Amino acid sequence: MTVSLAGRDFLKLLDFTAEEIMYLMDLSADLKAKKKAGEPHRYHEGKNIVLLFEKTSTRTRCSFEVGGMDLGMGVTYLEPSSSQMGKKESIEDTARVLSRMYDGIEYRGFEQDKVETLAEYSSVPVWNGLTTEAHPTQMIADMLTIREHLGDLRGLNLTFFGDAQNNVANSMMVACA
Repeated sequence: MTVSLAGRDFLKLLDFTAEEIMYLMDLSADLKAKKKAGEPHRYHEGKNIVLLFEKTSTRTRCSFEVGGMDLGMGVTYLEPSSSQMGKKESIEDTARVLSRMYDGIEYRGFEQDKVETLAEYSSVPVWNGLTTEAHPTQMIADMLTIREHLGDLRGLNLTFFGDAQNNVANSMMVACA
């Protein structure tokens, strides 16, 4: 069966089948290998994405910026003080306006409801770079790293140390299931 995720939002892992999650990991591994080998992979030349951050992060910002540029996309970063979303502009209006200019929106912030509202009112895919409830992009990276070091993920037992009531723990439980 061919997996196509074109045009889909990535808000939480529960929205995806195990097959789709494995496909995302395989795609990530392929793109990582191409980058390491110096093989151009500008599959999205001429596309543009916006990184809408309400909560700053060096690693998330750099990951999305480098990934977008490696794929040939223009990348705009909107830091918390650069966006009026939820202040002078509603989330709904922000989604409609940004989706007229960009081909995808990455959101990193607080409430899961915000990223879901962005997706509801956006005409382009929205990706969850972190909310208080979910961190699906981190889980793809974490599961890929585990697979690279330990091989097949099936049958592994993982132990999570830390606050089990946060976005990483929530997403880890789904990824492991």
